[in-house]
Amino acid sequence: MTAELTRGQNHPLPGARLEIRVSAGTPVVAGATLGDENGTIHGVEWVAHPGAPTLPGLEVSRQAAADHRLAVDLDAVPDAVHRVSVLLALPTGGRGPACFGAVAAPFVAVTGLDGDEVASYTITGLEAESAVVALELYRRQGAWKVRAVGQGYAGGLAELFADQKLPQAHQLAGSIHEAVASGLARSVPAPPATAPAHRPDHGTAARPGSDGPVPPASPYDPQGAPAPGPQGPGAPGQHGAQQPYPGGPGEPVTAGQPSAPAGGGPIDYSHPRRQTAAPPPPPPAAPPAEPGQPARPVAGDATGWSMEERLYNQVWGMFEDLARTTAAYRSAVDFADSRMEKELDQILSDPRNRIGGQGDAAREAARARHGQLVSQAREVLDRDVAQLVAEAEVVEPALPAAFARWDNPVWHAYRVPMEIPMALRLGDLHLPEADRIRVPMLIRLPLERGLWIDSGRSASLDGSFADSHEMRRLGLETAVAHAARLLAVYPAGEFTVHVIDPAGSGAQALAPLVQSGVLPAPPAQGAAGAADVLARLTQRVDLVQMALRGGAPDALPPGLDTSQQLLIVNDFPHGFDDRAVNQLRYLADEGPAVGVHLMMVADREESAGFGPLLDPLWRSLLRLTPVADDHLADPWVGHAWTYEPPLVPPGSQVLQQVLAQVAAARRSWGG
Repeated sequence: MTAELTRGQNHPLPGARLEIRVSAGTPVVAGATLGDENGTIHGVEWVAHPGAPTLPGLEVSRQAAADHRLAVDLDAVPDAVHRVSVLLALPTGGRGPACFGAVAAPFVAVTGLDGDEVASYTITGLEAESAVVALELYRRQGAWKVRAVGQGYAGGLAELFADQKLPQAHQLAGSIHEAVASGLARSVPAPPATAPAHRPDHGTAARPGSDGPVPPASPYDPQGAPAPGPQGPGAPGQHGAQQPYPGGPGEPVTAGQPSAPAGGGPIDYSHPRRQTAAPPPPPPAAPPAEPGQPARPVAGDATGWSMEERLYNQVWGMFEDLARTTAAYRSAVDFADSRMEKELDQILSDPRNRIGGQGDAAREAARARHGQLVSQAREVLDRDVAQLVAEAEVVEPALPAAFARWDNPVWHAYRVPMEIPMALRLGDLHLPEADRIRVPMLIRLPLERGLWIDSGRSASLDGSFADSHEMRRLGLETAVAHAARLLAVYPAGEFTVHVIDPAGSGAQALAPLVQSGVLPAPPAQGAAGAADVLARLTQRVDLVQMALRGGAPDALPPGLDTSQQLLIVNDFPHGFDDRAVNQLRYLADEGPAVGVHLMMVADREESAGFGPLLDPLWRSLLRLTPVADDHLADPWVGHAWTYEPPLVPPGSQVLQQVLAQVAAARRSWGG
C-alpha cells in the first residue's frame, strides 16, 4: 500500500534499490545531492546532475524533461553519506515557466524495482520558487527512510546549493543550466584542481556505469575502485592525488567559513506561521558507537530550519517509530496465536491424537513454536524500545520550555519569549508494551480546537479511585497547568486568560492564576458573571469575523484586545442556562479561527439533561484527562495511546515562579 506523504512526514524504505519517479507537467531538471549527517554538501562531486549524472549508488537524468526516473542503490552510497536529497529545478533562459507557482504541482513517487509504489508526495504550496528539494532519503538508526520535504527556493539552484553549504553553489548552478540549454549535458567541465588535502577514507562502493565521461567522485577513481593506500581515517595524503576539490567528502568545514552568496537575495527560511532570520545551526555530531552497536542518539537529529523544529520533528519521529514497532509486535503475536490455534485444531481433528501421549506431544510442540515466535517478536520490540529510550534520554533534557515537562531544569532559566513557539506540550503518550518510554504529546500553535478536561472518570489505570469531588479538583488543576504553559510560551501581552467559576468552587486550584496577577479580571461567578464574559467574547468573535470578511482587519474598534483569548469554564453545566450553552457552542466552533479558545472542565454525564444539543460541543474539543487514561487513538495504526497529563511535581513552586515572570512582563509591556 502506498504511503501518501505530507510535508515533513517520513516513511520506512523496504529495500536499498529504488527508483524515484517524477511527473511535473513541464520540463524540469532533476538531480540529487549527497549530504553528511548535518545535510552539508562538501563539494560538487557530491551532486548528481545532468552534467554528472552518476555517483556511487545514484543516477539521474541527463536532460530536462516532464517525467524522470532516478535510480538509487542505497547500499552503494559512501558511508559518509547520510542524506540523499532529490531536487527539481526549472530550466532558465527558455520560454518555459519561471516559477513552480505557474505550473501544476510536481508529483514524486518512490518505487521498488518491481514498480510498486512505496511512498508518494505531491509538492503543493509553491509560488515564486524555481527550485525545490522534493524528497530526502536519510539514515536513521542503521535503516533508511524517506521524508517529504517540499522546500522551495526563489533563487533557484544557486540558492538551494548555498543553503546546503556548497562553496561552489553559483558556479555549479550556472554549469547545470548551460549544459541543459546546450544539450551537451556530459561536457560540463570539472572545477580546477587544487592542492592535495588530507581526507579520511570512506569505504568502498560500486560506481554505476556511465556512457560518457564524468568527473571522478573522490575517494574513488573513474572506474569506481577505492583509491590505493592505507585504509582508515587519518592516513595523511592518501587521497590527495585524486581529490581535486576543496571541501570534498570527509574534509572538516571551518565554522564561519564564507561561501558564495546565494543569488536572488537572502534565503527565506520560512515555516508555517514562523520565520527565522538566519540559517539553522547544524545538529551536534553523534558520539561514536561501539563496533556492532547502533549509532548513539543525538538531540536534534531531524530536519528543520531551527533546533526547535528539528526537535519537534524528532519527537514525532519517535512517536512514529514506537507506533510502528508496537504494531509489528502485535501483528507477530496475532500471527503466532492464529497459527497455534490452527495447529491445535488440526491435532484435535484426528481422533488418534485425542488419546495417548502422541497428541500431548503435538500440542506441546505447537505451544513451543508459539512461544518461540512470541519470544522473537518480543526481542525485536525490546531492542527497538531500548533504542528509543536511549534517544528519549538525550532528547528530553534538550527540549525548549514549550516542549518540556514541568520538572525539566529549563524552567528554572525561564524568560518570557519574544516569539510564539511552533508547538506546545500537552502531556505524555505511551503504550502498554513499551511502558519504559514516554513520548511528548505536542500540538501546533496557535490552537486549532478547544480543550476538554474530562472530570467524569473516577478510576485511573493504576487502580486508584477518586470520587467526583476529587476528579473536579484534579481537572481544574490540570486546566490551570495548561493555561500557565500557554501564558508562559506566548510573548507578553499576546495571550489573555478568562475564567468562569459559577459557584466559586475552584478557588484553591485557581489560586496560582489569581495570586500572580496574570488574569485581567477575577474569575466570574454566578449566572450574571458568566453571561457577561460570554457576551464579551462572542462579541469579539463577531467583530473580528466581520472585519476579516469585509477585508478590513484594521477597522476593529479602538481598545479591542487583539491577543489570543482563552476561556476556562469550570464545573460545567452548573450555573449555565440555554443561552450560555449556545454561546459556548458558538465559541467552540467559530472562536479558534479568530483567536478565541475554549477550555472546558466538565463531566459529560452531568450535562446529559441537554440531550444531543451538546454532542457537537464535545466532538469539537480535544478530550484530555486529569489522570492517566488510554482514550487517545491514532488513526494511523489504530493504537489506543495512554495519555498522562503534564502535572506540576508535588511541592514544586515552578508554576508560581513562571507566572510571576509572566505577570511582571505584562505590567512592563503595559497589559
